[in-house]
Amino acid sequence: MAVYQDTLTQQTRGRGTLNITQAVEHIVRASGITTGTCHVFQHHTSASLLVTENADPDVRHDLETLIARMAPDGDPAYRHDMEGDDDMAAHARAMLTHNDLTLPVGQGRLILGTWQGVFLWEHRYAAHTRRLTITVQGE
Repeated sequence: MAVYQDTLTQQTRGRGTLNITQAVEHIVRASGITTGTCHVFQHHTSASLLVTENADPDVRHDLETLIARMAPDGDPAYRHDMEGDDDMAAHARAMLTHNDLTLPVGQGRLILGTWQGVFLWEHRYAAHTRRLTITVQGE
């Protein structure tokens, strides 16, 4: 079994989703692996990863609305607010979602559904540089 690993650095624009499907696909192609899995891990506690609808941006907007209800900014019950009202909420949102994804690889490409995309979800108001480790393994 072959293993290929690369680092992806992404600049976010602040809270919201960033489609990273093509960037991950590029690494999968560079790996030379045709059948296997692709593991995506992001190294931060205030961002997350998701596979979701890539055609209608309203889906991602509605997901933001939903998670804001679960982890609202500036909740007076939070003790951790060293970096602002979005600090603890961003950590909670990351914990409620995913820090990593494992995706199937076939014919040298990610196997995703017709309307699926891979997204980095920034939970902070401000733009950040996020580091991801992509590991592709298989044959």
